[in-house]
Amino acid sequence: MTPRLSLPELFPDIHPAWILAEDGDLIVVDKPAGLSTHAPEAERIDDMVTRLRAFLRGRGDAEAYLGIHQRLDRDTSGVLLFTRRREANAAVARQFEGRTVQKTYVAAVSGFGDRPPRGTLRHRLVPAPGGAMRALAETGGAREDRAAGREDRAAGREDRAAGREDRAAKREDRAASGVLAITRYRLLERRGDRALLELRPETGRTHQLRVQLAAIGLPIAGDPLYGGPEAPRLLLHAAELRLDHPATGAAATFRSQLPAVFEAWLAAAPADPYAGGVAAVERAMREAAERRYGIARAGDTTALRLVHGAGDGLPSVSVDLYGEHLVVSLFGAGEGEPGAPPRDLVLDAAHRLGAKGVYVKARPKHASVIVDARREEFAPRHAVRGEDAPEEFTVLEHGLPFKVRLGDGLSTGIFLDQRENRRRVRELARGARVLNLFAYTGAFTVAAVAGGARESVTVDVSRGVVAWARDNLAAIGADPAAHVVVEADVFPWLKAAAQSDRRFDLVVLDPPSFATTKKSRFSAASDFGALAALAFRVLAPGGRLLACTNHRGIARARFRRHLHEAAREAGCDVVQMKDLPDPIDFPSEPGAESHLKSVLASVGAPSARAREGAPPAKAGKAAPPAKAAQFAKAGKAAQFAKAGKAAPFAKAGKAAPFAKAAPPARAAKAPAARGARRGPAAPARTTRRGAR
Repeated sequence: MTPRLSLPELFPDIHPAWILAEDGDLIVVDKPAGLSTHAPEAERIDDMVTRLRAFLRGRGDAEAYLGIHQRLDRDTSGVLLFTRRREANAAVARQFEGRTVQKTYVAAVSGFGDRPPRGTLRHRLVPAPGGAMRALAETGGAREDRAAGREDRAAGREDRAAGREDRAAKREDRAASGVLAITRYRLLERRGDRALLELRPETGRTHQLRVQLAAIGLPIAGDPLYGGPEAPRLLLHAAELRLDHPATGAAATFRSQLPAVFEAWLAAAPADPYAGGVAAVERAMREAAERRYGIARAGDTTALRLVHGAGDGLPSVSVDLYGEHLVVSLFGAGEGEPGAPPRDLVLDAAHRLGAKGVYVKARPKHASVIVDARREEFAPRHAVRGEDAPEEFTVLEHGLPFKVRLGDGLSTGIFLDQRENRRRVRELARGARVLNLFAYTGAFTVAAVAGGARESVTVDVSRGVVAWARDNLAAIGADPAAHVVVEADVFPWLKAAAQSDRRFDLVVLDPPSFATTKKSRFSAASDFGALAALAFRVLAPGGRLLACTNHRGIARARFRRHLHEAAREAGCDVVQMKDLPDPIDFPSEPGAESHLKSVLASVGAPSARAREGAPPAKAGKAAPPAKAAQFAKAGKAAQFAKAGKAAPFAKAGKAAPFAKAAPPARAAKAPAARGARRGPAAPARTTRRGAR
């Protein structure tokens, strides 16, 4: 069973409230922050232009023509104008090109100090690294007029000479380095160190307002690219647009109300997002869902994260959508204790989104208190609001099917934050030998097989999830002889594979933050380096290692250092190490690093310093096919069939530490034993096992 993606009202093409004005010639919208004006990539559908056209077609306009004369940065909100008829383009274009359109913005800054309440900024903008711009003061420095009267008189003269200035500016742009940027500012309101500024750009340049304010020491709040202070979003809003109507010539003014987040930031008061009750929390959830439009409307994915904690303004709460049901995770202290989100309020708000049913997972601050993840106090088996989902059903991710169980413990069967990494594995897997370690239910292997992997090995210590992985692979028709699923402890399995010259073209290493088996304990903080070294030892020349951790105590820089050191220990030459971004439905908390760190490391030929006991693959020697692997039972050495004779993994007198192969029949449904894996990504800062 594959339920449809539910809650369609959460993902409309355009919310009616976004339409500020519309007639036969113009349509003006109030663009939310986070929504690009134009599609950044050809296949994207979540930009304003694409969505507005879909909205118009849905109303019966087959042509859905939009003339584009203006753009706003993705993270800037506010007034955005389009023409609806080709005949209106010329009149509107003349006004934008002639700089007679008056655009007014509002920005939030800190440290305004004793600057004059109004002034003019003049810079030349040149490209800078990382997609940013750099502002160079005009000769004599950026002018900030000290007298409002002089500024107003100068403004009048500039308005009368707009044509001459425009032509002169173009000549200057061609003759000098950079392009001229002119912006007028006026102080609107100030509270302590924080202020709201009205900005009127006389020119339209890339990042003009952001880079000019940063150049005078007033970077916009929420703008990390230019060093702005921390804020929930980029606090820049296109508040007003004035021009002559293209049909009548009459003056037309379009205004957008300043979002509430500006007032909240100006007040500098820590807001309790739950103080507004169910309606306020529901509104925050709907706003978060809006930012997932591109995933939800793509048509090939029915499981995603709707709310990711503080990154979506609801700390210590995550909400995941699985077809027609929601799973709410509550992180932190127990109910009623400081820092705990109000359980019933959050669940009621989630249910009002329209799901058939809502499940809840309670994740204490200290995961060590969880002895049995299926206990009702942590993971009730039935929906706590609405109807139960089927005990097991299928969701889609980029078109691939995965079985999930919403009422079977803290984990559901798939880690949604790895969606884009699975897509990358699918793209890299064609013709490759793939190894998936700490594989859980085998989702990475499913992606690899779908991408054309010629063979794979899937390793996890839990018999329950190994059986689950087998089911997921069977659902896509994977050949069990070429795509082997193994129940084994990863550390001894890797050691034995390295000793046997087993090599893989692509290795996926996504261990839990903490795990305990009958014979071992693992902590990513202390053991990841040793684990990565073993993984590098089984990489073939030219192979790739996808390494991930969601341990919040491991910073990205430290994680990369672990990988470099592990590669050196294994004698591998890393030719590229690339950080991979998270899916857009897992936004980081403002000012904090992402919970998930993902790195794709590519290696060259083995170095001469290959560690003793881990010899590199011999020239021309391919890894034995997975279907030839024979895993030993207790007390016997695991062997690969090779050229008609047995080749023992372990040296004489030592048994290879492989666990027995998973039985073909399904084992118990338990997803893992005592923390072998982790649950949905925790949106809070707390480090924990189970924080997924």
